[in-house]
Amino acid sequence: MNTANTTALPDGTHLGRTALRVSALEDLVEFYRDVVGLSVLRRDETTAVLGVDDAPLLVLERDENAPERARSETGLYHNAFRVPSRAALGAALARIRDRWRLDGAADHLVSEALYLSDPAGNGVEIYRDRPREEWPTTDDGRVRMATDPLDFAGIEAAAASDDRAPSGTDVGHVHLEVSSLEAFAEFYADALGFDVRADLSGALFVAADGYHHHVGANTWNRRTEPAEGRGLAWFEVVVPDSRDFEALEERLSDRGKALTETEDGFAVADPDGIELRFRTATP
Repeated sequence: MNTANTTALPDGTHLGRTALRVSALEDLVEFYRDVVGLSVLRRDETTAVLGVDDAPLLVLERDENAPERARSETGLYHNAFRVPSRAALGAALARIRDRWRLDGAADHLVSEALYLSDPAGNGVEIYRDRPREEWPTTDDGRVRMATDPLDFAGIEAAAASDDRAPSGTDVGHVHLEVSSLEAFAEFYADALGFDVRADLSGALFVAADGYHHHVGANTWNRRTEPAEGRGLAWFEVVVPDSRDFEALEERLSDRGKALTETEDGFAVADPDGIELRFRTATP
């Protein structure tokens, strides 16, 4: 697999909002408010925006005519909300146990993670990072991740009593189910400029700014069809300033990628039809 990166995204690049296409809007609002701990920032009959403080993190878009995601469809594996501390992770664990159900948990060496599914079946991860200086690395400078048992006792002992996700919570990464890791690498690494940070069996992880991963992809369930049904509508990549934004836009145009204008930037579809939106961190 050719994962060479010739034009890296700049330091400071990170994820912004993610959007889900849903049918039962109220059920999803209640889940992300009461279980994940986000606050409802804006709401109307067809859209709800949730986040932390004044920062929007999740957009729920009602589309009752959208078909259910087919078993063969690519799309979201999980949407990952990163909390700023082990205490916040412990608080999230308490909310899940009290109000929902935990599907899984893992120590990934670089992070500690909880896994669950929302009422529509979308995968959700809530996690906290270990300090970067503690992340194990491979000989070629990538990160080394694993799926080890989680220290539940330590997380429970550290838990805060917060009923809401605290300041500093954000969307740390998005993990996708794709049809081809080769096509994923060509688009996300070669075209967009993410660095390949880990290459595991049937999965690839890419990031900017030395992070362990901003976007993950796997072919574990052998999805083959474009993403068209309910689930992930789009997710957002934020670059530091207008110079970086313009360079990225020009690079994608030169590669023949079809770009569409959005309210605050542009959008492009990945090889599986998953929409990415790009904007700058500063006007």
